[in-house]
Amino acid sequence: MRKLLDKLEQAGRLAENTALVVLLGTMIGVSVFQIINRQLLNGSFSLSWADELVKIIVLWLAMVGSVAAARDNKHIRIDLITHVLSGPVVAWAKVIVDLFAAAVCVVIGWNAYRLIREEMSWGDTIFTDVPLWMLHAIVPLAFLLLSYQFLLRTAKLLLEIFKPTGEEAAS
Repeated sequence: MRKLLDKLEQAGRLAENTALVVLLGTMIGVSVFQIINRQLLNGSFSLSWADELVKIIVLWLAMVGSVAAARDNKHIRIDLITHVLSGPVVAWAKVIVDLFAAAVCVVIGWNAYRLIREEMSWGDTIFTDVPLWMLHAIVPLAFLLLSYQFLLRTAKLLLEIFKPTGEEAAS
């Protein structure tokens, strides 16, 4: 079971890192081009879509970055309990906190999905003919992936809690 969880984590890590590199590189490239175009080329090249693209990339970077932060357990958390208590109580507190975080992410993701469904009926487009809801769909997807990260961490914690001790493993 542990090997399967590790393989899933590696695949997720590769996908997230690739997305972050591509998004950040694209955002920097478009932004630098816009600056050069405005300052040095007097706006010779009209890229009316560039500013909107950068805004969408910022949204995607925030969502993918939050998934990566949760993956590495570097997200914002209030963990006073882990500093005050010790032993198995801390492990169980982490399980409860991660399950709660997963549940909250599911609720937010579900409501973001409902908003996307509503946005589909509005018919708004960007970049001339791209439905805006397609670009906003990263929000429910990211919260689904955040839930996955928290559930994966919970599974690992439970495996640690219930792993056999030295005496039990030997018998």
